[in-house]
Amino acid sequence: MKIVLLDAKTLGELKELELLKKYGELVVYQYTKPDEVSDRVGDADIIITNKVVINKNIMDQALNLKLICVAATGTNNIDTEYALQKGIEVKNVKGYSTDGVAQHTFALLLYILNHISLYDPYVKDKSYSSSPIFTHLGWPIHELASMKFGIIGFGTIGEKVARIAKAFGAEVVFYSTSGKNENKNFRKVSLEELLSTSDVVSIHAPLNGDTKDLIGYKEMQKMKSTSILVNTGRGGIVNERDLAKALDEDIIAAAALDVFEKEPLSENNPLLLIRNRDRLITTPHIAWAGVESRKRLIEGICKNIEEFVVV
Repeated sequence: MKIVLLDAKTLGELKELELLKKYGELVVYQYTKPDEVSDRVGDADIIITNKVVINKNIMDQALNLKLICVAATGTNNIDTEYALQKGIEVKNVKGYSTDGVAQHTFALLLYILNHISLYDPYVKDKSYSSSPIFTHLGWPIHELASMKFGIIGFGTIGEKVARIAKAFGAEVVFYSTSGKNENKNFRKVSLEELLSTSDVVSIHAPLNGDTKDLIGYKEMQKMKSTSILVNTGRGGIVNERDLAKALDEDIIAAAALDVFEKEPLSENNPLLLIRNRDRLITTPHIAWAGVESRKRLIEGICKNIEEFVVV
C-alpha cells in the first residue's frame, strides 16, 4: 500500500514516524498547498493529514483511496459524509493530548494570575536590586483556591481540567455544550449561570454549529469584570473581534488563547491591536503539541492503520 503523509511538519521530527513504514510505501511531504493535494494523493491507498483539507474533489481523484487518517481529534477538514458514501474509512486519534492541553491551560492561567510577565522583567531589569524591601506587591496575585472555576465543554479534557482546578481548591462548575455530559463529582449549570458567577471561564469544547461564536460580546458582558477567559478548545468558539472590544472596554479582566478562528493568526486580527497587550496572553496552538502527546498521536495513527489492514 502507498501511504502519503501530507503535512509532516505539523508533527515535528520524531523517530516514531519511521513506524509508519512497516505498513507500506511511505511518502512524506512537509507541507502541502491546496493546489498540490490532488497530484500527491492520486495513487495513495492511505492519506495521513493533520490540517490539509480532503474534500469531495480530492476523494474523486484519489482512485485507490481506502483510508484517511487524521493526525488530530477533530475531523472538520474531512468531508466525512462523502467519504462514507465512497466507502472510504476516516479514523482520528482521541485522548492523545489530554494531559498536555490541561497542563497548558493552567500554564496560561497561572501566567496571568501570578503576573509573571511583569514580575520577571522587574527582577531582570534590576529594579528589584534597588528595592528597599525583599518583595514587591505592585501587581496583586490572587489564589485559585478562592475562585469559582467554570468549564465550557466537559469531555475528557474538560474533566481533567476540573480535577486539577479542584486540587488547587477552586469550586468547579461546568456547562455541557452538547447537553449530554453529566458528572457526579461536579455541578452542571446553565451557560448564563457559569458566565455570571465564574472567576475563570475555561473552554474545552469542539467547534460545531452549537459552539460557533458561543462567547461573544453579549456573553462577555454577563461575566464578572474581574474574570479571566481561557480558550484551549477551538478557535471560533470565542468571537475575536468581540473579545478585543471587551478587553479594551474593561468588560473582563484578561484572556488567554491558544486557538484562533484562522490559524496562523492574521496580521490584521483585532486581538493584535488591543490597547493593553498585557491583558491578553496568546500561544500559537501548541497546547496539544507536547513531545509525549505527539508520540502518542503517531502511535494512534499506527494503531488505526494496523486495525484497518487486519480487518
